[in-house]
Amino acid sequence: MTSLDKPTATDHDSEQTEAEDAHGAHGARAAKAVTEAALFEAFGGLRGMVETVLPGLLFVTIFTINKDLHISAIAALAVSLLLVAVRLIRRDTVKHAFSGVFGVAFGVVFAMMTGNAKDFYLPGMIYTLGLALAYIVTTLAGVPLIGLILGPIFKENLSWRTRNPGRKKAYAKASWAWGLILLAKCAILFPLYWWADTTQLGWVLVALKIPPFLLAVYLTWVFLAKAPPPIDVFAEMEAQEKAEKERKAAAQREA
Repeated sequence: MTSLDKPTATDHDSEQTEAEDAHGAHGARAAKAVTEAALFEAFGGLRGMVETVLPGLLFVTIFTINKDLHISAIAALAVSLLLVAVRLIRRDTVKHAFSGVFGVAFGVVFAMMTGNAKDFYLPGMIYTLGLALAYIVTTLAGVPLIGLILGPIFKENLSWRTRNPGRKKAYAKASWAWGLILLAKCAILFPLYWWADTTQLGWVLVALKIPPFLLAVYLTWVFLAKAPPPIDVFAEMEAQEKAEKERKAAAQREA
């Protein structure tokens, strides 16, 4: 081999750097995929969005046509129960469908009690306001709500609070995003509750169901994709248990 054929140190360093870059890119893609899967599980994905929108859409559509509160309310509740039944039959996760049923049921009861069709939307609006404040207050308290929601899904539980400051910062940013987006949504809906009629409020509310939600989820994904990876506390506990068993077994052999 001539001197021209021999690999130089520079070539070796370049190959090593390329390998490290490829490994880093693969790790980044894997982290993003894990984040996407966690967000999908936490917020229900496309199906969860449909289950969130459909009852309210049915209510406002029927009420726009015939102005009958009872028929509109019963139809909305019926479709919510149907969505739960479908999930039960398919043995899917029912938490998102059940939350929709409870929300619709509260709205139906409230509207029936007051006789005002606009009150069908009021419990959901109050819930949205409370959730916005919860995101902001928990972030100010140092335990951002989005971290409490996603921590168990990432198998990190609360390890991000003390052991992963970069991740805690990302959760804080995401919680601020959720809180402010939901507050902006409330700033639109509550004046309409007082000034607009039922159909106007209903169609605006349906229109504001998905876009703010998608924006909040997207920002959460952006913040977490750039954050340090989660600490798998479950894997740590399993490793500790395995090490303890091995230590006891070694002690018994020595005895």
